[in-house]
Amino acid sequence: MKTLIKNATVVLPSGIAEVSVLTDGTKIVDIDAAIQTEADEVVDATGLHLLPGIVDDQVHFREPGLTHKEDLAHASRACAKGGVTTFLEMPNTKPNTITVDALHDKLEMASTRSFVNYGFYIGATPDNVEELAAAQRTPGIKIFIGSSTGNLLVDEQAALERIFAETTLPITAHCEDETTVRANKERFAGTTDIHDHSRIRDYEAAYIATKRAVDLSHRHNHRFHVLHVSTGAEVELFQDHRGLLTAEACPHHLFFNVDDYDRLGSLIQMNPSIKAKEDNTQLWQALLDNKIQVIATDHAPHTLEEKQQPYPQSPSGLPAVENSLALILNQVNQGNCTLEQVAGWMCDAPARTWDMVDKGRIEVGYDADLVLVDMTLKQTVHNEDQLTKSGWTPWHGETLQGWAVRTWCMGHTVYREGQVDESRYGSEVQFDHTRGGYWA
Repeated sequence: MKTLIKNATVVLPSGIAEVSVLTDGTKIVDIDAAIQTEADEVVDATGLHLLPGIVDDQVHFREPGLTHKEDLAHASRACAKGGVTTFLEMPNTKPNTITVDALHDKLEMASTRSFVNYGFYIGATPDNVEELAAAQRTPGIKIFIGSSTGNLLVDEQAALERIFAETTLPITAHCEDETTVRANKERFAGTTDIHDHSRIRDYEAAYIATKRAVDLSHRHNHRFHVLHVSTGAEVELFQDHRGLLTAEACPHHLFFNVDDYDRLGSLIQMNPSIKAKEDNTQLWQALLDNKIQVIATDHAPHTLEEKQQPYPQSPSGLPAVENSLALILNQVNQGNCTLEQVAGWMCDAPARTWDMVDKGRIEVGYDADLVLVDMTLKQTVHNEDQLTKSGWTPWHGETLQGWAVRTWCMGHTVYREGQVDESRYGSEVQFDHTRGGYWA
């Protein structure tokens, strides 16, 4: 099917331009196409902006094993609504994704359950280096250098050295120092104060673990991506990137801080924890300075009943995929960043970081993953409107300006006028790790 999108303001790699975009089947085949070009559908996008589909490189969609919280079908519907056309999912499901067979099982599962494009990390354990070395069809290796489920915690130095030395896939990690966290838990033993979550998972825990991982990357000349940076202090560790290091920030660390615990309580309980207001400012500046390259959500839902348990029984994590783009477009409308920067942080940079084939740009030959946004549209976020299975959001009641109004995935409309089209499934993301990542 040929689709001609005309009269849109298009965010291209070279900048913003008013051009027509022609897609044919799954690909973008022409840019600045003549407006009289024959097509099966002509979309008049006057007054709207066309961006590449959002690439969210850090989500927890809970399938298999934890589907009372979330599943691939609900989460991918939420993605489509939010303009997210591609997600990369973490390995801490049940069972953990720590073998090639488990990885392939997930890929097979998603092929008949996900309505957007998908990829899955393989998880590191202290003793599965052979599986990590053999894995293909994956963006890379995820290490939990901090508390996790099952046997995914990798905290011993010898095991970390071996993973960095004996594998070739890009590595990413949750960086919180386990020794520091455990010592802090002893200091705050018996607490029921949600504010203490940020004192237990403090600055030192984040900084020590991130510094340790950066050192491993440098010494082993191994590509490494720092997930969910939560402190301004960590940013200094990325300045000497050596073509190896990339980093990302998440909306909850950009927009929430410890002052919000009084208002939102455990709804914003996260690992790594929410930090201070000055960290919000420093992380945003790091994005503007390209010291942090990626915005991703760390979408990690729990039921509202689970989240409303008294601390510390309340679990860490929150849902974000259907609101993340609107949260950042709202910043564009407030003059804090540009649409070109949004496309960089949320589309091009994650695609390049993980060596995705034909993702992240509006360019001839790239996949027709596109999102049409109305920068004038104001909508208030409500729990009852959320498509995520968990059915809630910490941004409930907030009014944002700038929303996705139509989403194409591989040339097929998956979201339009408030409705998700469930007639087709998404595609497995292809990776070419010879490309060398973001800095190549």
